[in-house]
Amino acid sequence: MSPAFSQPRAETNHVPSNHRGPQEPAKQRVLVVDDEEDLLELVRYNLIKEGYAVECVGSGEQALQSARHSPPDLVVLDLMLPAVDGLEVCRRLKADPKTRGVLIVMLTAKGDEGDIITGLDRGADDYIAKPFSPRVLNARIKALLRREESRRRKELETTIDAHALSIHPGRHEATLAGLPLELTYTEFALLQFLAKRPGWAYTRMQIVDAVKGEDYPVTERSVDVQVAGLRRKLGEHGHYVETVRGVGYRFRA
Repeated sequence: MSPAFSQPRAETNHVPSNHRGPQEPAKQRVLVVDDEEDLLELVRYNLIKEGYAVECVGSGEQALQSARHSPPDLVVLDLMLPAVDGLEVCRRLKADPKTRGVLIVMLTAKGDEGDIITGLDRGADDYIAKPFSPRVLNARIKALLRREESRRRKELETTIDAHALSIHPGRHEATLAGLPLELTYTEFALLQFLAKRPGWAYTRMQIVDAVKGEDYPVTERSVDVQVAGLRRKLGEHGHYVETVRGVGYRFRA
């Protein structure tokens, strides 16, 4: 592997925060993974022109490390990588609660029907065979990101109704039996996470990852404190949050 890949490389056209407009949105972030330096440069150049923040790495290990440290919006992923191949990278990203929502476009010379089916079965959102058109790649990426943004907006606008509880994610509001609940940010995030899937049991660490992120400096036991506080505020409805012995917690179905 080329020495150029010893460290991940990020797009360097950074605009200092004090020079940005107050309403300027953050750039969407794309991680490109390939062990061919010329291809990395080609993809990087075209994505930067489209306005994305781009990071390039040359191995599966670097891709996993970068994505877990700071999940990108989308990964362009080669299959034929040294040590940890692209299929395994895809599988691990989709299995990790912190990165399972990251979009993945496989860009590879393995373009047989069987390879495409395998890639999509592992969780890839799109599959482009080499040689490829940079314009087509850009169009596919734009379409995926636009579709994901539309899904997220719809999710924020969708009220979660469960028993006497009503949660509006976009407005960050919750009511119980028609009365507003005064919740902290963490309590609201915890309640929303559990109520989205009634009956599903989650471990304490899964709850920490979903509510605060993998690197949040708390212990699993601190989840118990948050749950206790949430139950107090739910009053006679505190039993909505159920303890699953030996596992963690779930929202009553």
